[in-house]
Amino acid sequence: MPDRHHLTANALSALPVTHSIHPVNAQAQRTISSPGDATGLTTLGINIFEVATGDKSTEYHVHACEDEAVYVLSGSGTARTGDASYDIHAGDFIGYPKGGPAHEIRNTGDMPLRLLVIGQRLEEDIIDYPDQGKRLYRYSGRSNDMVDVAQIMPFSAAD
Repeated sequence: MPDRHHLTANALSALPVTHSIHPVNAQAQRTISSPGDATGLTTLGINIFEVATGDKSTEYHVHACEDEAVYVLSGSGTARTGDASYDIHAGDFIGYPKGGPAHEIRNTGDMPLRLLVIGQRLEEDIIDYPDQGKRLYRYSGRSNDMVDVAQIMPFSAAD
């Protein structure tokens, strides 16, 4: 009999679903269910995203401290990684190492794009959004700070 740490296929399909719109780009919309949260994982995010045709799974971004990975469950789309864009399909896997090139996925197919998205959940991270010129400083237990990259000033201990 399954316990709290085991989700059957029926339990997975019955997980609560939330709709998410990215705070810096309303075109980055998805529905999310979280088998990771449901099984009590705290430092590893495991989510199932469903992205409608024409939408992005997230805003073009890169994490300074966290690795991410995506496995395409169904549908097709276009992955943009750095300066390259390429088609993705069911069965494809993409690894996004921390500090690597910025990335995003757009559903360019004619049916919902379903993705298994896995990522670290560190207490602190810095996320850059190059297309928006924004940087997010994420702190556990404190407020997060979004700043314009153009306004960041160098800091020296001598200052």
